Amino acid sequence: MEYKLNVPITKEDEEVILKLRAGDVVYLTGVIYTARDAAHKRFVELIDKGLELPVDFTNGAIYYVGPTPAKPGRVIGSAGPTSSYRMDPYSEKLMQQGLKIMIGKGSRSDEYKEQLVKYKCVYLSTIGGAAASISESIKKCDLVAYEDLGAEALRRLEVEDFYTIVTYDAYGNDLYQEGVKMYEKHN
Repeated sequence: MEYKLNVPITKEDEEVILKLRAGDVVYLTGVIYTARDAAHKRFVELIDKGLELPVDFTNGAIYYVGPTPAKPGRVIGSAGPTSSYRMDPYSEKLMQQGLKIMIGKGSRSDEYKEQLVKYKCVYLSTIGGAAASISESIKKCDLVAYEDLGAEALRRLEVEDFYTIVTYDAYGNDLYQEGVKMYEKHN
């Protein structure tokens, strides 16, 4: 199925998160934040010290990307996803802060998938190798925090119809495992 979802999600849209199943296509419109493992480490350090995060992730989305510098006339450079498993050690603390959607590429740990079920969140993938195309759905990009991290800094993106695929849903379904089962069935 295909869904259009505004981010951050509203209370009403929380029901949509629970309708999503592994393999569904989701077009995101609104605000998503970018951060990779260096920024995630800082987020967890702040949480552990009881300090406020630089942004409110409640009902929000985070995209694991280190965009390249923007070329003249563009809001962002190439913005392809990075391998997401590096965020696994930090993800639960962000879900506890209300984060609902994480976007990247590649498989995640079983523990992470269990956390998605526990907090009713989803992991979406976007297409690696299509970084230039992905950047076309990004309408605005602002640096928020951690400028010293360069490409890994925390950024606020305004997106329109940002293409993603539900990789792991809030019920523990796994698109990668489903793909293997389909392959085995037909071979």
